[in-house]
Amino acid sequence: MTRIILSGCGGRMGRTVAACAEGRQDCKIVAGIDVRKGTELPFPVFEAPEKVDAGADVLVDFSNPSLLGPLLNFGESTKTPLVLCTTGYSNEQTEALKRASRKIPVFYSGNMSLGISLLIELAKKAARVLGDRFDIEIVEEHHNQKIDAPSGTALMIADSISSVLPHDMQYVYDRHSRRKKREKNEIGIHSIRGGTIVGEHKVIFAGPHEVLTLSHSAESKEIFALGALQAAIFLQGKAAGLYGMPDLLNSKG
Repeated sequence: MTRIILSGCGGRMGRTVAACAEGRQDCKIVAGIDVRKGTELPFPVFEAPEKVDAGADVLVDFSNPSLLGPLLNFGESTKTPLVLCTTGYSNEQTEALKRASRKIPVFYSGNMSLGISLLIELAKKAARVLGDRFDIEIVEEHHNQKIDAPSGTALMIADSISSVLPHDMQYVYDRHSRRKKREKNEIGIHSIRGGTIVGEHKVIFAGPHEVLTLSHSAESKEIFALGALQAAIFLQGKAAGLYGMPDLLNSKG
């Protein structure tokens, strides 16, 4: 049984993770971290990582980028592996979690969905085959409460596509101020926020007289919660290092 500390337990995703963990035999939430008062959950909730006094095998985080520093300190000081599911990290924060992964196991992914991971692999394959002949655009849609834009998943997709192309790609987020034609080394990334959209991602390859579109639709936050729990179980007992969804998928293959 993997014992889990759940950071951000009072938020929408945190509550979904807690609900998905109930009744499972392979993992259990033993404590939570949340600054919100009056969070009623079937485990003790602490206001900050340094106040947690419960023993655990892994910490799962669905909170806010501002909490990354304290979480890394907690992980390093207690030798607790971290599953970081929060999006919106700065470049400096990403480098910080990479440094932490030299001391403890860190699982980091902007999206915990199996389907998204497959979409990324298909997009990389398409980019290799279509090359410079097709322009690439990414469109992501989320609910009106999401703070960061573009989504961490959209950036994951763009980075993965860029990794298989022979030249450096430029990400373009705002075309209305660009009074010029599209460059061949651009990847356009567009964000839509509205209603209760869970998560929609579309990758468009637009070429001469034809368009290829790859898309993924998340119908429930449970897919991310279940992925996070599987990542926590996977990470228990692992050596220090930086892990991601490909490692989890390969462990099941």
